Amino acid sequence: MSMAINCTTPPSLLKSNPSQKPFSFSLTNTPFLGLRVAVSSKQPVQSNRVLKICCQEKTAVVPSNQQWMFDNLDGPDVWNKTWYPKAADHVQTSKPWYVVDATDKILGRLASTIAIHIRGKNLATYTPSVDMGAFVIVVNAEKVAVSGKKRTQKLYHRHSGRPGGMKVETFDQLQQRIPERIIEHAVRGMLPKGRLGRSLFTHLKVYTGPDHPHEAQKPTDLPIRDKRITKQG
Repeated sequence: MSMAINCTTPPSLLKSNPSQKPFSFSLTNTPFLGLRVAVSSKQPVQSNRVLKICCQEKTAVVPSNQQWMFDNLDGPDVWNKTWYPKAADHVQTSKPWYVVDATDKILGRLASTIAIHIRGKNLATYTPSVDMGAFVIVVNAEKVAVSGKKRTQKLYHRHSGRPGGMKVETFDQLQQRIPERIIEHAVRGMLPKGRLGRSLFTHLKVYTGPDHPHEAQKPTDLPIRDKRITKQG
């Protein structure tokens, strides 16, 4: 293996001509405009700096226990062992379905648990840029609970897109009008922002009441590890 090094000579070896005079200029008239412009009478001084290329011959040394890595370079990539999911690893029809009852469940804790399973963060094969999660069904959305004074102090904003079209309502008002939107709004904020997040949001199915139209998918109960997810008292 050869290595090229750009070596420059010391300043003492550089050629110089102390008798050289600086540039001199003369004013002349242009033939077609009649303007006086400055024209140099001497060519610019060219640099006499000398460059040399120094080469060193060195032999690459490979440890004997790593020689097998260089024997077959046309074979599989033995350096990159990172696993990345293929299309067959996240087929939509093979994803699991979960169902959870939102009765007396704290809104934020329930939404974070749902977002974890929709993204697939509970799996060993979790990949941030791939949809590896499951479908989640939420029933009894109108019975979700909040802590403290959030029923009257938590505000939801929406805008019609026209001047002065801002609408503001409290948690209590939105729960009476569209209770499904409360859980959808909470889960959407915990999903990625972009094309992947919009696709993952379609995995959430929220319904009022105890019934849902997804019996054919045979959903199982959503595993909940948070012991404080249910409101006490």
